[in-house]
Amino acid sequence: MTASSERELIDFVACQRWYASKTRAPTHAEIVDRAELRDADPRLELLLISLGFETGTHETYQLLTDDTLDALADPRHVRELVHMMRRGVTVNAGEGQVEFRPLEGFAGLGTELTQVRRIETEQSNTSIVFDDELILKVFRRLEPGVNPELELLRVLTERGFENIAQLGGWYAYAGAPMDATLGVLQRYVRDAVDGWELALSELETAPDRFLTRLRRLGEVTGVMHTLLGNVSSDPSFAPEEPSSESLALLTATVDEEIQRIFLELPDDEESLDPIRGRGEEVRERLAHLSHVASFGKVIRHHGDYHLGQTLWAESGAGASSAEPVAVPERDGDWVILDFEGEPARSLHERRRKRSPLRDVAGMLRSFAYAVSAAGIMRGISVPADWELRAREEFLAGYDVTIDHALIPSGTAAVERLLTIFELEKAVYELRYELNNRPDWIGIPVAAISRMLEDAE
Repeated sequence: MTASSERELIDFVACQRWYASKTRAPTHAEIVDRAELRDADPRLELLLISLGFETGTHETYQLLTDDTLDALADPRHVRELVHMMRRGVTVNAGEGQVEFRPLEGFAGLGTELTQVRRIETEQSNTSIVFDDELILKVFRRLEPGVNPELELLRVLTERGFENIAQLGGWYAYAGAPMDATLGVLQRYVRDAVDGWELALSELETAPDRFLTRLRRLGEVTGVMHTLLGNVSSDPSFAPEEPSSESLALLTATVDEEIQRIFLELPDDEESLDPIRGRGEEVRERLAHLSHVASFGKVIRHHGDYHLGQTLWAESGAGASSAEPVAVPERDGDWVILDFEGEPARSLHERRRKRSPLRDVAGMLRSFAYAVSAAGIMRGISVPADWELRAREEFLAGYDVTIDHALIPSGTAAVERLLTIFELEKAVYELRYELNNRPDWIGIPVAAISRMLEDAE
């Protein structure tokens, strides 16, 4: 690679929305492998690019190119990716292979793909919609290993869980540099409303109606966890009895994060005053909670579960195999999205088996965010007891459908473990808001303060 072409690659990748290290400038670039997907006009090539940094670290990105550096802007090229999945082709690369695979029985791959549009709000990947029937997600930053999105979608689709955008196919790279998932093809959910936006809208117009929807979301979540917790044939999914060190490791990790973030709290931020200087109290609260007699089992889970990872499909798309409980006149159903896990964590960590209650805690924290955001963003005065009622409705729905062998035995043990996971999430949120949205710092601060008050 010439110096000019290296500079061109660096400049192109570093200015994209999906570039992960926006606070760091790459110092060099290297094409680690390439595969010619189409040699006739229009030519299409797949590149794996390694960007290096002064620290000695590097990141690998997927780039699909023609003569413009970004072939995904051309509808002909993205159609070709779907057609290659439908045919199940394998393309040789310099150091490995690119494999395109359909999921058996997925009829949607046979569409004409006449209308193609790109999702402009996508941040970390590139997503393209075909005829409002299919959606292709192209992973940009790559890590060695199977992406959890592919793993979980495949298991859930093959086992008939309908409250997802079902998997249709995927493509992946296997070779000397790494094995990595490159993209997934799913059904596109029409007539759907983002769960987060629906929450804000109905907190203003019909807060009680949204509570009914949350009970149903609890049911759907319980069905999903029960299914994921009963895949015994695949070692990557088989539920496990946690070792005696599991909770100790969990609390040690959270304790370390608490200690680190409380040492770094800025002095000039008034919204931090309720928790400033109280790091040891928070750690003591965590130590008290860690005495849980029953832990349940660890399974594969969503990993980044909140209202923004859901859709409400008005057409009823996604009715799960479990009959709804106590949800009269339901005008649609929930669809769960984005199984990649928390983007700030490594792929290895995102694939770890954890208690299903970690997902539950993430959704409970999302209700707190919805209440605060309704006031901050829209000036809505939410009923004072709404968050408590939202938690109760969601947990009531979850309790009906979850396999109780997967969670701790007894209400007290469940509540203790949930509180640990909520504390973990609140500390994660505090770091995120300090770095990205200072006006929202009060939301995780309120959660941490409330846990301290409960202890007292």
